[in-house]
Amino acid sequence: MKIVMINDCAYVGETLVKNFPADVKAIRIKRSRRIWDKTFGVACKILRANADVYHIHYLLQDCYLALKFGKRPLIGHAHGSDLRSSLRHPVWGRIVRYNLKNCDKVIVSTPDVLGCARKYRIDAEYLPNPVDTELFYPKPLLKNDGKKRVLIASDSNWNVKGTDMAIKALAEIKDEVNVSIIAHGVDFYRTAALASSLDLHLTILPKVPHERLNEYYWNADVVIDRFKLGSLGMVSLEATACGRPVVAYVSSNFPEYDDFPLKDVNTINAIVGTVKGASQDLWNAEIKYLAKHHDAKKVVQRLINTYLCLLKR
Repeated sequence: MKIVMINDCAYVGETLVKNFPADVKAIRIKRSRRIWDKTFGVACKILRANADVYHIHYLLQDCYLALKFGKRPLIGHAHGSDLRSSLRHPVWGRIVRYNLKNCDKVIVSTPDVLGCARKYRIDAEYLPNPVDTELFYPKPLLKNDGKKRVLIASDSNWNVKGTDMAIKALAEIKDEVNVSIIAHGVDFYRTAALASSLDLHLTILPKVPHERLNEYYWNADVVIDRFKLGSLGMVSLEATACGRPVVAYVSSNFPEYDDFPLKDVNTINAIVGTVKGASQDLWNAEIKYLAKHHDAKKVVQRLINTYLCLLKR
């Protein structure tokens, strides 16, 4: 079976391909920052592509082009922002809706956008994001000075990630924690200013390539992710795989998270209490969930079954 996989998000596509069985050949069509490659270049690559199944990450222009070029069967893989924000955009929204209605199969990477997809495609399914355990694996905790080392690892975005909530919570226990934050995100400077106003010292870490993020996780005792969406992001998954307890908002409204051990941490008081109580026991419970639902080989097998179903139609 030959798969053409177009675009990517948070290295999900890369991890999927890395774990494909030997009888599945994958051709990757990636975007670069070059003007040609972002426009006509990627269109030419899609037009020339030939495969048994076409798997497109993000329900935006690449997916639209593939459909217009008659590339079938086609899986549209939504990753969040395409359904949370682009769907409401006056221009992009029409493209996203067209893709939702016309893909042969729609899958979503987080449960919080599954409802959005099912308004247009009742057969849309949730496929858990896989974790690359060759890059992200446990290491023992390092000795500390008595204060918990807390890493804010998701990008600073107050509306989507609730980074301001994390800062306000950590400021309440600033004498008990050493806080680090990765310097990226639309609200990074606002976040740094908020921390300064609350007398919370932040150690600023430079943004690094994906393959080096494990170093940041291993240097922490607790990792902070996001508090607005109610779903697990890649930060949560990768940090857990690295052996660190993760504090994030996981909504009890999503049945996909019924067996996740930490739910509804979406207030400042809840964040404070969870960070203070984060322990090896919490990580033990989180890693069990990870192994059950986000193991790359299990996720890939589900995806292969989806490919085979499409080919049988």
